Amino acid sequence: MSLLIFVSLFPLIALIAMGYVLKKKIFVEESFWKGAEKVNYYIFFPAMLFLNLAFAEINANAIHQIMLVVGAAFAIALTVLYSIKAFNKTSPERFGVYVQSILRFNTYIGLAVVASLFQQKGMTLFAIILVFCIPMVNVFSVLALTSADQMKPLNVVISLFKNPLIMGCIVGGLFNVSGLTLWIGFEGFLKQLALCSLPLGLMCVGAALQFKGLSRDLFPITLNTLARMFIMPSLAFTLCYMFNIPKLETQIIVLFFALPTASSAYILTKVLGGDSRLMASIISIQTVVAALSLPIILFFIF
Repeated sequence: MSLLIFVSLFPLIALIAMGYVLKKKIFVEESFWKGAEKVNYYIFFPAMLFLNLAFAEINANAIHQIMLVVGAAFAIALTVLYSIKAFNKTSPERFGVYVQSILRFNTYIGLAVVASLFQQKGMTLFAIILVFCIPMVNVFSVLALTSADQMKPLNVVISLFKNPLIMGCIVGGLFNVSGLTLWIGFEGFLKQLALCSLPLGLMCVGAALQFKGLSRDLFPITLNTLARMFIMPSLAFTLCYMFNIPKLETQIIVLFFALPTASSAYILTKVLGGDSRLMASIISIQTVVAALSLPIILFFIF
């Protein structure tokens, strides 16, 4: 089993490393990575999410179980984070970074791992998690980064409905229950778009890695990385055991909470005036640590 996990994860790690090396060696212009991220975010990735939900056999019981466990894990994590904030009087600029480093997740890495190890049924379950979690983590992230006097609920709602990943999931789910069919030619076109998403996304993850100035915030970086990569998946496994969740759903949920935080957290942090340098450092360290922690966690849940 350990060999299967290593063989499945190696291409993903290699693609991330390839993106980092290409960016470091200036193999292509800086504008390439910005364009690649944009095309992937607005076209390739939503196409993949749509296909994973549009033709899947969605189990209502599985949705309930996933929402129960993920919701409980988020509630526990947020309670701890806000308790720490109240005790330390942490500023929104830093608190938003801590919330994102614990709750956000790298969808590119997650989907790539699930596709390699769990095939279509696992992809469907992971897509359900995305439908449930993408809106929640975006709301939590914006709230954490924004002081109370600057909060505008309408702007948060509008930004959620403008998110192409959320719309890809919603449209795919609605198409699934509508009973409609796609013209086979257009379905083939969407499949080709979806095939582009994961390799390009993983290389963009590698290109976004930054390791400057780590020593200045070594303690919060280490603490947040340990919490995200080990404590959160342990919490998820405990909740799955308590709620008697089936094996496949448990594996997907634990894997979800073992993923490093999202690269896009850096952009949101910068736009909302958070500590973007700290966010970049945490993203980079978590991504590197995931190369070691994911095989260990996957070995224990198989």
